[in-house]
Amino acid sequence: MASFKEEVYEHISAVYQTIADEIKNGLNLLREVWPLIFLLILALGILIWVAKPAPPDKVLMATGKGGSYKVLGEKYKAYFEKKGIHLELVETHGSKENLQHLIDRKDPIQAAFVQGGMIATDNLSGVQSLGSVDYEPVWIFYRKNVFNENKHISDRDIAKLKINIGQVGSGTHTQAVNLFKLNHLNPDAPNLLSMNNADAVNAIAKGTIDAVFLVDGYDSPNVQNLIKNPDISLVTFSRADAYTRLLPYFEELLVPMGGFDLGKNSPDHPIQLISTTTNLLIDDRLHPAIQVLFLEAAKEVNGVKSYFSKAGEFPVYMNTEAPLSDEAKFYYEKGTPTLMKYLPFWMAEFIERMFFLLLPFAAFAYPIIKSIPSYRTNLAKKQINSIYKELDKFEQNTIQTFDPNRRGEYIEILNEMERRVLSSKAAKLATADCYSLRNNIEFIRNALEKQVIYKGR
Repeated sequence: MASFKEEVYEHISAVYQTIADEIKNGLNLLREVWPLIFLLILALGILIWVAKPAPPDKVLMATGKGGSYKVLGEKYKAYFEKKGIHLELVETHGSKENLQHLIDRKDPIQAAFVQGGMIATDNLSGVQSLGSVDYEPVWIFYRKNVFNENKHISDRDIAKLKINIGQVGSGTHTQAVNLFKLNHLNPDAPNLLSMNNADAVNAIAKGTIDAVFLVDGYDSPNVQNLIKNPDISLVTFSRADAYTRLLPYFEELLVPMGGFDLGKNSPDHPIQLISTTTNLLIDDRLHPAIQVLFLEAAKEVNGVKSYFSKAGEFPVYMNTEAPLSDEAKFYYEKGTPTLMKYLPFWMAEFIERMFFLLLPFAAFAYPIIKSIPSYRTNLAKKQINSIYKELDKFEQNTIQTFDPNRRGEYIEILNEMERRVLSSKAAKLATADCYSLRNNIEFIRNALEKQVIYKGR
């Protein structure tokens, strides 16, 4: 009886031999069907090349210095971090600079907040919109002591004051100039100042200027500081409806009486405002999965109820100055992709990418893989047909030039043909055809030995 050690050795030897045989068979198969394998590898390579790559783990986004864009950008950054993507915020001077970053095809920044009314340009190629994510009202604050407090001040009344309309090139400045021109007022009048918003807020608080023109979100620190300052009031746009008709990127908003502070009844009368929108623009080369992630961030951050918007109102394609991306269109029609509802972002994106990659590959690979057995059989039959042709040629030559003294030589040629048949792949893959060929070789061999049908018998 074999010892335990011998049994173990036998099992190991059997496993080794099995693995070696399988490797050998695999290599033999590869040598036989390499053209089909090459086609599969080529197809997979082409699919990988044309398919979308994995999303980047870092995205650059232009926001601004201070103001609502900075605050909003930080919220988006926190959301992206939870999904495993680093959103790097780039400080800029505002919407105009943000848009230029996106227009420049060599610039690495691929997303930005841009104010409505700043987007219209002749060179917007390559820039798309993911929609509007918030209201951005036009605020005109003034010191109460410069007007009779019994009179509600309108936007036109403010034009004669010493008012800051924002730095040249900023969204605030551009909107102010547009509104002044619409009212046939000189946007270059000496009483119009061009300070940055933070400095202007400090200046009006100290009384060194009379008024401030701002285009910013309700939660902006600058706006909140002025709303809470008891010495400062807010202008009402009594002709708000006219502005929204003449400048389509404006919306009409309302601050109700007591809307800022019910206890103090601030303001003490309803205030009409006009508002542009904060728009999320992208470089159209931004990875589709990252576009969806931006929309999901907007839904979580901007989709909640705010001072001027209802829950679920944003994001929405409200400003049409830039074309909506295809991913955003699909998102607004279908909502959050199903996989992203139940799986982590990276896993959902990977499964989706692999599905769209492997599905066409499987459709192409299936008939090729299915044809491998018949391909091998056809190769075997080709070998048989090759020997058949050789046998036919041998027989024709022999009939014409038969020499009885060379009969042994003839027999050896036939024997060599038969040995080649037996050693070929056809012996296993096309057995019936092999036996038929060997019968024909045997027929000619017998005919030679009997000198039947050959000359000189």
